[in-house]
Amino acid sequence: MPNYKLLTPGPLTTSHSVKEEMLCDRCTWDEDYKGITQKIRTQLLELARVQDQDYTAVLMQGSGTFAVESVMTSAISDNDKVLIVTNGAYGERIVKMAHYIGLNYREYRVDYNAYPNEAEIKEILEEDQAITHLVMVHCETTTGILNPIEMISRIAGEYSKTLIIDAMSSFGGMELNIHELGIDYLISSANKCIQGVPGFGFVIAKRDKLLACEGNARSLSLDLFDQWREMNKDGKWRFTSPTHVVAAFSKAIDELLAEGGISERYRRYQNNNQILRDRLESLGIHTYITAEKQSPIITTFLFPSEHFNFEDFYLYVKERGFVLYPGKLTEVNTFRVGNIGEIYEEDIQALCNIIEDYMEGCQHA
Repeated sequence: MPNYKLLTPGPLTTSHSVKEEMLCDRCTWDEDYKGITQKIRTQLLELARVQDQDYTAVLMQGSGTFAVESVMTSAISDNDKVLIVTNGAYGERIVKMAHYIGLNYREYRVDYNAYPNEAEIKEILEEDQAITHLVMVHCETTTGILNPIEMISRIAGEYSKTLIIDAMSSFGGMELNIHELGIDYLISSANKCIQGVPGFGFVIAKRDKLLACEGNARSLSLDLFDQWREMNKDGKWRFTSPTHVVAAFSKAIDELLAEGGISERYRRYQNNNQILRDRLESLGIHTYITAEKQSPIITTFLFPSEHFNFEDFYLYVKERGFVLYPGKLTEVNTFRVGNIGEIYEEDIQALCNIIEDYMEGCQHA
């Protein structure tokens, strides 16, 4: 299979050395393998800038969605009520989870290109005193909007609500001081900004909040507390873990640190994103999200004309080595370009050259 550069929000392009880690088979009961799990848990807390006595890290098999659902089913009891803030498909997926689980919930929804309104959220909390938890997606990859995490953190603190943040597409690519923000549960995945491969997600949780979760889960396999209790003994996962993926993720963390940590990775992503937006703007391909709301993770672009054929465009770009992402909006025609993963300025410039050639060819046609 051709080795494409994936310009997606994950799975994404990984380094050769990360892939190499998956060439070795490992036993889940082996002490060396359990040591890798514990190394990852410790390093995740360091990346989150939190202390072990206050927070803990739990790894959960499956995609990032599995990790989100493990928090939703474990952290919210039958006596609680959760306010889910949404402005995209991934926030709406959390609403769907709440419905499936049978949680007592309320949704606060705004347009996909808009920020949640602080005054409106406060009004809901004043009016609905039963709400105990707040949930929001940090980087909503439906559009690439970067939601105001400081605002929701401030509200959660002011109203003494448990704060759950889906940082699937931001953790590891943007500095987040979880302790200062007062985040109780932060959720992300192996195949995002840390640049591992798909197979597990992880939760960085406040210890006291997690300890209070015992007995809440409506799912055996997604019981976050029970997963933590077993893993906390010596690094043993409750059920069969994705051993190859875990080893690759450990290597990916090492490479993140070697790059200079999250701040340097953020600079690379931000540079990628700025070049991409500037060059496509010059070609008449405009962004859906305004610059001040744009994340450095993924960008949604409007079709340049009503005659634009995304399938033709997609295949043209793919034949030249790059895989893009279709849009997720229904009311307007869009496509998305991610710039995380093992992607550098020269890759973005090469992509933009290909898109420029395509657009010139369309004009001549």
